[in-house]
Amino acid sequence: MSHQQPPGWQCQPDALRARAVPGPWRHKRMLALAALAAVGMALSTVWRPAHAADEMVIRTMGPVSYVCGGIAEDERKELAGLEKNFNMGILFTQGSNGEFLSDVAVRLLRDEQEVAAFHAAGPRCLIRAPEGSYNIEASYKGQTKTINIGTGSRDAQLRW
Repeated sequence: MSHQQPPGWQCQPDALRARAVPGPWRHKRMLALAALAAVGMALSTVWRPAHAADEMVIRTMGPVSYVCGGIAEDERKELAGLEKNFNMGILFTQGSNGEFLSDVAVRLLRDEQEVAAFHAAGPRCLIRAPEGSYNIEASYKGQTKTINIGTGSRDAQLRW
């Protein structure tokens, strides 16, 4: 039985032959690989781990803006620099030593109406809201705590 190579294939050693691509298809394969690389790079600039320091983003829901973080020292410094732009602040802790909490479900209520709801990605949240008094309802591991704070209060704390 005679072995014939398809047109456009070059004779190569056996180790390389398994990966060989016919001449007319080589260009299309390179374009496909380049497209995949471009998609990968685009996704890598969008996706970040939830705990990454650059994940501290100011988010807005209606008239309320907020930012949460502060697990790492650099995040605490960044929040301290942002504090002047917000009119409320709250810290979530647990235990007698005040260990920091994250992943706390937060609801901001005014006159019993929810004005914002989010998950705190860190123990400290800064909030900018219209002047007034608010109830902060926060849940951690199924246990809910509530505190009433007004604009201008940046040192509220809920401890589990």
